Amino acid sequence: MKSPQTMRNTSIIPERYKRHGITEFKKNELDALTIQVTNAQEKVAQYQSIVNSLTTKSTELQGFFATATNNKTQAYTNKMLVDQLVLSAADLQRNSDIAFNEMSKANLTTKTLTVNVNSVMSKLIYSADVINKLATLVLRKKAMNPLISDELVSMISTAGTDANNAVAVTLIALQSSFLAQATEMEAETALGLEYTQSIALTKLLTGSFQEGNQNSLQSIFYQAYKDASVNYTLVEAANFRTSKQLGAAKAQLNTAQVKLKSLQSGLAAANAAALAS
Repeated sequence: MKSPQTMRNTSIIPERYKRHGITEFKKNELDALTIQVTNAQEKVAQYQSIVNSLTTKSTELQGFFATATNNKTQAYTNKMLVDQLVLSAADLQRNSDIAFNEMSKANLTTKTLTVNVNSVMSKLIYSADVINKLATLVLRKKAMNPLISDELVSMISTAGTDANNAVAVTLIALQSSFLAQATEMEAETALGLEYTQSIALTKLLTGSFQEGNQNSLQSIFYQAYKDASVNYTLVEAANFRTSKQLGAAKAQLNTAQVKLKSLQSGLAAANAAALAS
């Protein structure tokens, strides 16, 4: 079987060319132009296929890039929020520590006050008892000796009444101090629990009580932002490369299309000239 090139070299001039006196040389020129047009068409088709493929890839990467941008922005927002949360937790722990210490001091002061009030009340009870006994004794003496001053009897009686009133008031004060002490103990317990929980919250957020802890919420959000940033950089680079490749491919396609049009115009002109000669 003869090759296409051999067939072209030995081809018979078509009748329509013969009628116009087309020589074998002219025929070969027309065949060469036809081959160039065919090759140019293949080039255009090849570049068009490359442009289509890169366009599809570029569209997909632009979608990935938009997603990567959103993910990076959200990861940064989360990182900032967890930093604020860590600061808030530190403030809570510090304030809880101060409140707990102050409440402990207040509770100790109340305990001391309770002891002192109890001591005073014991002395008042003793004093009231002594005064009451003295008043009873003076009344007995008064009954036996009218010369004892009524004013003295009145003063001793008033002193006894005042002493009893003082004991009653001191008893109320002692009850109030006991109630305050109970309330403060409850508050101290609550503040102690709050302080303990604030420490646990800080530990959960920062892992500061464990060296090299990578499971804290803060480290997780930091790692998420780092991963999002790396992914963003990779997708951005891939998108840039593809856009650059697509631009180059479009330029090659445009050049090939211009060349094809030029060859097609040249072939049409050569055909017209051959038929007109």
